[in-house]
Amino acid sequence: MIPAASTFAGLPIPVYLHNMVILSAAQLHAWDRYTIEHEPISSIDLMEKAAAACVRWMQQHNLLLQPCYIFCGKGNNGGDGLAMARMLAAKNVAVHVYILDNGQQGTPDFNQNLSRLEAVGILVNDVKDTTAIPGAPGKSGIVIDALFGTGLNRPLSGLAAGLVTAINSFGLLTVSIDMPSGMRADESSGDTAVIKAAYTLSFQCLKMAFLMAENEPHTGKVVIMDIGLPANFLTGTTPEALLLEETLLKGMYRPRQAFSHKGTYGHAALVAGSFGSMGASTLSANACLRAGVGKLTCHIPACGYTVMQLAAPEALCKTSGTDFIASVPDPAAYDAIGTGPGLGVTDSHAPLLEQLFTGFAKPMVVDADALNVMAKHIALLEIIPPFSLLTPHPGEFDRLFGKSSDDFARMRLAREKARVLNVIIILKGHRTLIAMPGGNCFFNPTGNAGMATGGSGDVLTGILTALLAQHYPPEQAALLGVYLHGLAGDFAAADQSQEALIAADIHQHLGAAFRQISGKTAH
Repeated sequence: MIPAASTFAGLPIPVYLHNMVILSAAQLHAWDRYTIEHEPISSIDLMEKAAAACVRWMQQHNLLLQPCYIFCGKGNNGGDGLAMARMLAAKNVAVHVYILDNGQQGTPDFNQNLSRLEAVGILVNDVKDTTAIPGAPGKSGIVIDALFGTGLNRPLSGLAAGLVTAINSFGLLTVSIDMPSGMRADESSGDTAVIKAAYTLSFQCLKMAFLMAENEPHTGKVVIMDIGLPANFLTGTTPEALLLEETLLKGMYRPRQAFSHKGTYGHAALVAGSFGSMGASTLSANACLRAGVGKLTCHIPACGYTVMQLAAPEALCKTSGTDFIASVPDPAAYDAIGTGPGLGVTDSHAPLLEQLFTGFAKPMVVDADALNVMAKHIALLEIIPPFSLLTPHPGEFDRLFGKSSDDFARMRLAREKARVLNVIIILKGHRTLIAMPGGNCFFNPTGNAGMATGGSGDVLTGILTALLAQHYPPEQAALLGVYLHGLAGDFAAADQSQEALIAADIHQHLGAAFRQISGKTAH
């Protein structure tokens, strides 16, 4: 049995899953210190390992065929760059080294690597004025950005900001070491100067900044390199967040039992649809059915009866109201309820949601127009059943909880609201955030840009509702549902292309996603 090195949200994190861990900048520096104190390695030798890993990656990707222009700060990130310069020169790469001369003293490891570089005859250029960079790159070459790493805690200004702007103007392929310079690990960089990297070579685990949409133009492709930091450091560390990993989710998945029946897998209700928006409710219904619910009843307005019966013949239909749903008789009769897709935003839906929230004591899924109705009738948040799953996209989230200044602020607010309201908030995006009531936070690695299409979120609502109906605990339903949704989208994009993908393709590929989670062949 593989021992657990740490726990998060009550889940053991086995040693071999530490690629899941997301740490703050302070935790990352503590991990470095722990390594130096508890392993037979010095800080300069740890720097050597990091530089060697970067050079090895560049060689594997045929990036040693052009001159390398290496820009270094005077901290340990700059020390990484100096070590790389020495290693690249040993491989007969033409290297040009630049040091940001900001009047500060270099760190001990930076100074030692500078001495090693000079000892092999490599000259460095001090940058004191960005208008006159000696031997500045021409139209070809690779730029290596080693100006600042995870230690940056304020926006760049002055000479440093000017140099970042100059590097971006070169128009060359840029590789950032650890983080694009100017980017902060745990805070928004806003509109300040940040390197625009094609690749970011980072160490040991993801940084929160890499999961924020606002940073995508700067990070390029992120590559995480294992440099051998000891996993036992994490035993006493609570990660900032976890990246979902398939092995963990396979442990949550419940295979069907041979002697089961439809009652075993729950009776779900979908409260959805309105005149002109029945497509959303049919997508949600079909996804719920594909996600394994035993029985599904769709509560829809009368205008959508024929549409639903044709689109999802396996579902039961109950109507109330003409163009909008008026009521749901006896909501407590169901194992799970999902509401919102295509519901419409009308004041008559405030009492409808109040009826659902007070008449159904178990966790439910609240999405789309149901969230928009709640934003207009904010008192509904106070009566929502505990551990319900709220699934806003950023716009819906801002309408419900107030506009956030940046992605980091929105993430913090989601975590706070999940804790205060005792709900699970699934903030949808390329790296969907799942914020738990206890304050824990997960990010989802599955999914692709093809899923940025109308109806994708309605499919997620159906999946989540089905998992709740099958008596998955709400935390597991949230994690497994979001992961399956993205995985099905990845299979759909592989078949259809991202451009041609539509929401219906996602639920049609849920079978492949379930086969992969179950350990069976996906295709």
